[in-house]
Amino acid sequence: MLNRKIYSYLRSFFENDKKALLVSGARQVGKTFAIRKVGKECFEHFVELNFIENPKLKSIFEQPHDAKATLLRLSALAETQLVPRKTLVFFDEVQECPEIVTSIKFLVDEGSYRYVMSGSLLGVELNDLRSVPVGYLAEKEMNPLDFEEFSEAIGMSDEVLGHLQKCFENKQPVDKVVHEKMLELLRLYLVVGGLPAVVTKYIETNNLQMVRQEQENIINLYRKDIAKYDPDNRLYIKDIFDMIPSELNARNKRFILKSLHEKAKFERYKNSFLWLADAGVALPTYNVEEPRLPLKLNEQRSLFKLFLNDVGLLAYLYSVQFQQQIIIGETNINFGAIFENFAAQELHAHGYTLYYFNSKKQGELDFVVEHDGRILPIEIKSGKDYKRHNALSNVMANAEYDIRSAIVFSNGNYEVQGRVDYWPVYMLMYLQPTAFENPVFVFKPM
Repeated sequence: MLNRKIYSYLRSFFENDKKALLVSGARQVGKTFAIRKVGKECFEHFVELNFIENPKLKSIFEQPHDAKATLLRLSALAETQLVPRKTLVFFDEVQECPEIVTSIKFLVDEGSYRYVMSGSLLGVELNDLRSVPVGYLAEKEMNPLDFEEFSEAIGMSDEVLGHLQKCFENKQPVDKVVHEKMLELLRLYLVVGGLPAVVTKYIETNNLQMVRQEQENIINLYRKDIAKYDPDNRLYIKDIFDMIPSELNARNKRFILKSLHEKAKFERYKNSFLWLADAGVALPTYNVEEPRLPLKLNEQRSLFKLFLNDVGLLAYLYSVQFQQQIIIGETNINFGAIFENFAAQELHAHGYTLYYFNSKKQGELDFVVEHDGRILPIEIKSGKDYKRHNALSNVMANAEYDIRSAIVFSNGNYEVQGRVDYWPVYMLMYLQPTAFENPVFVFKPM
């Protein structure tokens, strides 16, 4: 069984918070499994209500009712007894019943039971849920397994993970044998990715063909979602989704609208890009005019990169030959797009808002994030000449930006030169917005 960080979050939430919880995230990241597992651990009674499997449930919320009337209907249609103060009610596939928005506040206020919700495409279908008054609903986004979770799932020992964490905290090189092993494991992650079904298939079969079949199934699910949920813009969305791998492989990796249509304008396609982001399928990374705080004020919404939510899906979309070249560590192949997608996925999973900086005079920084109250430039290098970074040097030399430090992630081991720390790329798993204030999560044996 895969051990997920969200399990600890859910246990703490159910123990200490009385609000309803909305678990959001892309399809196939493991939301339903996590809620079932932890819900059954934390409550004597667990009631699951699925609006797709049981459409009659929608009648509970079709017309406004007070909490007492709603609970009467709920108890009539639920197949499991609802015991006050001891029951967690799980509403799944809630995108099929947007009317639940008007009821959840009253149900929480009534207080007999605890409530958790999830479903597919929540960012697209249930934006109104976020309008529930503060104090009644919390939201937690769930992502694919990050690299730390994957390492533990594959069987990396506590001793190795402890050594890596210590190296990161103390800023010291990783043991050479451990370093090579972690690079090998990272290459595997770049191919398999972090979607639970794919990771489980790899662990069970150790077969790349079976992994690819599972990835193909998920890609097909995403494409069905596009066709089903946005009939007006689905052709635009499909074209954009299909172009992500090639755009990331371009020189500057920025999404060029002319690749879609010679006279394409951002306003026409804006909703399609937002759909992919809201569905959790793509991770938009916006350009900033200057690397200054706050980055949000410098954001340029019409200039962006689009990364896939899972690096394994990106490798799958390139080709089986490309996956094989990653596994064996082929040195003559440009892995820049894959490395950057991995970085975007890790940074997003750890809570960073993704930005990059591009200037004709100074060059382009792969990522800029807000870290510990300052701007932190991040460069991702897949080749051997990772100490060549003209753009980073130009930005660091600009006194107006007041940038104190930067990080370059590469295949090399740790070293420091001036204000630049060079870290192995797998160490992204320990970079957190409050990395030096809170202990980094390390898994214990199951």
